[in-house]
Amino acid sequence: MIDAALQKILDLHDTDFEDLYDAMRYSALAGGKRIRPFIALEFCRMFGGDERAVIPFACAVEMIHAYSLIHDDLPCMDDDDMRRGKPSNHKVFGEAAALLAGDALLTFAFEVAAGNEYASPETIAFAVLSMSRAARSMVGGQIMDMAAENAPDISIGFLHKLQLKKTVAMIVLPAQLGCLCAGKGMGHSELDFAMDYASNIGLAFQIKDDVLDVTGDEKELGKKTGSDGKKGKATYVSLLGLEAAQKEAERLTGKALDALTEIGKLNPAYDTSVLAELAEYLLARKK
Repeated sequence: MIDAALQKILDLHDTDFEDLYDAMRYSALAGGKRIRPFIALEFCRMFGGDERAVIPFACAVEMIHAYSLIHDDLPCMDDDDMRRGKPSNHKVFGEAAALLAGDALLTFAFEVAAGNEYASPETIAFAVLSMSRAARSMVGGQIMDMAAENAPDISIGFLHKLQLKKTVAMIVLPAQLGCLCAGKGMGHSELDFAMDYASNIGLAFQIKDDVLDVTGDEKELGKKTGSDGKKGKATYVSLLGLEAAQKEAERLTGKALDALTEIGKLNPAYDTSVLAELAEYLLARKK
């Protein structure tokens, strides 16, 4: 559903800058797990919302995510040649085009969200505000991530803040948007528990990424392993050790499942099984 919507959104053409649109499509339509839009759709569905209202927001979040991956892979950032089993955007289109494709995806995401025909003006305004805050937070987390490379005495508190701003903010966002489209905005216990669930799976997701960078299979992951250690990055594995990091991911997943239990207590009609399955899948994933 999200892939079809993104293909329609990104069906853009102009003979004077077709390469830009090709670069945008290359990364935004490259596959991936689509976890963020899935979370938005599922919270909206679970709380009885109209999925037509959440799809533009879910696509906008995925476009922001795609932009962040393009920029993360650039030589001035993480300098990665592979993404999702394919050459990184800048390896195909060049650094300048990749930079601009990321810029365009970020900007276009807000246009898509603002043009949502199935959401009220109030919902759109709050969604755009939430997207802006999360995207800005992610950039702050990225600068912290770069500052931590090869830095001595990085604390677990610093790493925790870094990932809350970077990875977690962009996983909490779609949960928030899904709730919003179902009428569960600020002041609703449903939203509080949804954000609790998302923040915990977000941290668990990042820890699992750190673990897979050490233990994963490059072909299955679609990118090189061991890159964090080579770049001197601060990770949960480098600070806690492999076994303790895995246990922390398990603990956080348990907290996410507890949040779903609380949602079920609010209303037995809320079917939390799909989100529970997602949390367990993210913990057990191999890529």
